[in-house]
Amino acid sequence: MGRPVVLSNNQLFVGLDESGLVHDFYYPYVGLDNLTNARNSQHKIGIWVNGQFSWVNDGSWQIKVDFETDALISKITMHSASLGIRLEFSDFIDIEYNAFVRRITLYNDFNQERDIRLFMHQVFEISRSGRADTALYVPDDHYLLDYKGRCCLLIAGKFVDGGDYDQYAVGSYGVEGKAGTYKDAEDGELSNNPVEHGGVDSVLRFARQLKGGEHYSVDYWVVAADSQTDAQVAHTYLKHYDIGKREENIRNYWQEWLRPAKDKLTNVDQKHQQAIIKSLLVIKAHCDSRGSILASGDSSIFNYGRDYYCYCWPRDGAYAVWPLIRLGLYQEAKEFFNFARDTMHRDGYMMHKYQPDRAIGSTWHPLVHNRAKELAIQEDETASVVFMIGEYFRATNDQAFIVSFYDSYIAPCAHFMTHYVDQQTGLPHASYDLWEEKFLTTTYTACTVIAALETAVSLARATNHPDDETLWQHAADNIRMNLDKLYHPDGYFRKGFILDNEGKLNYDDTLDISSLFGPFMYSGLPLNNPMMLSMAEFIKKKLTNVTPIGGVVRYQNDNYFRNKPKYPGNPWVVCSLWLAQYFIGIKDKNSAGVLINWSLARQTPSGIISEQFDPETGLPLGVAPLVWSHAETVNTLLDFYDI
Repeated sequence: MGRPVVLSNNQLFVGLDESGLVHDFYYPYVGLDNLTNARNSQHKIGIWVNGQFSWVNDGSWQIKVDFETDALISKITMHSASLGIRLEFSDFIDIEYNAFVRRITLYNDFNQERDIRLFMHQVFEISRSGRADTALYVPDDHYLLDYKGRCCLLIAGKFVDGGDYDQYAVGSYGVEGKAGTYKDAEDGELSNNPVEHGGVDSVLRFARQLKGGEHYSVDYWVVAADSQTDAQVAHTYLKHYDIGKREENIRNYWQEWLRPAKDKLTNVDQKHQQAIIKSLLVIKAHCDSRGSILASGDSSIFNYGRDYYCYCWPRDGAYAVWPLIRLGLYQEAKEFFNFARDTMHRDGYMMHKYQPDRAIGSTWHPLVHNRAKELAIQEDETASVVFMIGEYFRATNDQAFIVSFYDSYIAPCAHFMTHYVDQQTGLPHASYDLWEEKFLTTTYTACTVIAALETAVSLARATNHPDDETLWQHAADNIRMNLDKLYHPDGYFRKGFILDNEGKLNYDDTLDISSLFGPFMYSGLPLNNPMMLSMAEFIKKKLTNVTPIGGVVRYQNDNYFRNKPKYPGNPWVVCSLWLAQYFIGIKDKNSAGVLINWSLARQTPSGIISEQFDPETGLPLGVAPLVWSHAETVNTLLDFYDI
């Protein structure tokens, strides 16, 4: 399962699943910590009507999960024909307070008066062990408090036209053989148990008599804070403020944030414009206010993988801010560059990935290769950030920003890339490839280093560092001059090679889409260069439309989430759009349009784009959303419309 709706204020991040239920709840960083358990729990919503009870995710409800085109506000409908109940949700995260707010309108579709009770269940896992949390009822201001240490979650709600929830229950969840207090709701009555500790959950009840065809609305909220006092400040505000007006303010906030982009999209086809706007919102949702950009907030991958995607990869972050820069949304890029500067190794390179709090992320890259000490890095990540700083400067001419970054980031990274070169080949020393799998000197990385060094040249010129300018231009020219060592005699760029301890080049001749995109986007080779033309033909023949659903796979025999061995891999949106960008570059918009349409057809109904897809069924694989997929969607459409 993915997350068809993601909501965020760049500190609090909530992911809703296909049933419209809370499944990810990150605080105090976007991506850290997840206060729900990705493996087996999500919040529940239940309805009791005249003795009949149903959880909305029991399979009997028709559910549509979407979010607004130009705001991070959900649009969710749920319908139970058997119960004659319709629910409409409008959910958002407040900008001023770290509060997740749901406005729920419940309709009685039967032509008779009925006793209808709405149950809102929440289960958090604040302590990492799933134990030692406390949940309790606070009578002074009528709310539930779930806390551990410096993390407090306050849960409450009200009827829109006046009145509060009438019952509550707090109990044990997943401990001592207990399923959870949510079971208490199924008879329509709650125990009003006021406290529990360990593994805990809780439920609120909103009960009313409704005549046939009538409806009522409920506002429900979860406030996240580092103290009960701070949480209660937000709670008091929400309790006494018109949530409808608050929602409108939030809508205006997002529309104002999008305004610079919308001003540049007036000539874009409406369906493409909507895809761009929704993708921008998804990217923004994954941006933490302290600079990290999450690869994905979808924790469901933890059910079949070893880790989340809840990290900031410098490469992914750089690709994420590229379309923002192009559309005049600069603040997120500046915050990301600050994050990169503050996490850069003192020797001038970026590590594999980082937690949103700037700690080094988990890795599977060793510090030893072939019994020799090596850096556990992907050099293209360092290069990508430097290159993107150049794109920011080109768009803004922000001289003060570049001056402030020159000595602390640009120069150290450029010096590192200049010296991280094998003298025998004149190409970058081996590092891990962009797919995080192989240790070698790759075509893609070599090309990104060329672009990064030439970016550093332009920034050295802009800040009056002529010696650096000369040094880095020489280094870039030297790498470009040696690119032919990565070219196979049959007419394509290899994935790469490893220079062994005896000085022998051991080639990896795998055909890889990045070995086209790298030279196309970063190397400066003319698009009519015979090497480029021949490489593109290989990609079209060997990696494009090689599965029943079409698209482009990463490389030959890609085993990541490969569940159909008869195909060379699963098609990716990123790879398909990279080829589309190449087609746009050579003025073949028809071929580009086919790949763009293929990618947009892979969207969920809410506009979320996954990482990759089953080659036969087309079902999403990996995480959804993947920020990188959304970034390439925007970049490709901007290229298509020459924006």
